[in-house]
Amino acid sequence: MPSTTTLRPLLRATHRANVMGTQVALAAAVAGIGAYAWYWRSSNTNKPDKPIFSSFGFHTLRLDSTELINHNTKKLRFELPDASKPSGLSLTSALLTISFPNGRWLPVLRPYTPVNDLNEPGYIELMVKLYPNGKQSTHLHSLKPGDTLTFAPIKELAWTPNKHEHVALIAGGAGITPMYQLARGILHNPDDRTRVTLVWGVNTDEDIFLKNEFAALEKLHPGRFRAVYVVVTPGAGSPHQKGFVTRQLLEKAGLAASEAQNRDIKVLVCGPPAMEKALKGKKGGGVLAELGYRPDQVYSF
Repeated sequence: MPSTTTLRPLLRATHRANVMGTQVALAAAVAGIGAYAWYWRSSNTNKPDKPIFSSFGFHTLRLDSTELINHNTKKLRFELPDASKPSGLSLTSALLTISFPNGRWLPVLRPYTPVNDLNEPGYIELMVKLYPNGKQSTHLHSLKPGDTLTFAPIKELAWTPNKHEHVALIAGGAGITPMYQLARGILHNPDDRTRVTLVWGVNTDEDIFLKNEFAALEKLHPGRFRAVYVVVTPGAGSPHQKGFVTRQLLEKAGLAASEAQNRDIKVLVCGPPAMEKALKGKKGGGVLAELGYRPDQVYSF
């Protein structure tokens, strides 16, 4: 499979196209994808019996079912072409979605992280938050069973079991999906003894749409997994802390770098740009630096 380093220029081009919002930028992104796909297909020597996403390529999958999780999030299940094989994705991986909503002549490109167990055969599941005026999220929420969507795999951080004694997962909003994938992957691997602390910041109590799943992980792995929630606008009688992901919150969660339990820790971040800016600052500054973390200890999805 092409390395993450090889794919990053394509992803950066896609991101620039999304930010600029011009036909020229989008055309550049499309051209980059087309050129890369041609190159990879021309040099691909993988056998056809391998899992579909075990190597780079574009694949169209059929939507099997949808489920409304909360007021703005849907779970979408897509069928794999071979029901006996898993997707071929590894920790940590995402999927680039490609669509042409409303007859657009240029595609909309957005990455999403599968939330089902990557070892399960036959399907992938996405949890998609609907954003106001979100081109891709609006399109995905409009899909009905039987509709199709095109995907290409994106490999993120290559996770190595037991490389770190402790991993801190700091998420904001829909940035929880790669954290869920990784936390469950670590805890379901009997050979991986990494401890996991999750901090998830959301707007309302209802936005904690994976609360039951994380509670189950806490029950199954006492002392190894802990989930901490912070809510901007909690409801009356909410058991959750009110506010944002701050230095004080992270210290209270036991995530100061000076603590003995964090001497060998990796910090992973995924959330809205404002949250990531506050945590990482500029040139290694921000909340995480104030807590004593070096830039090489921090990774952003």
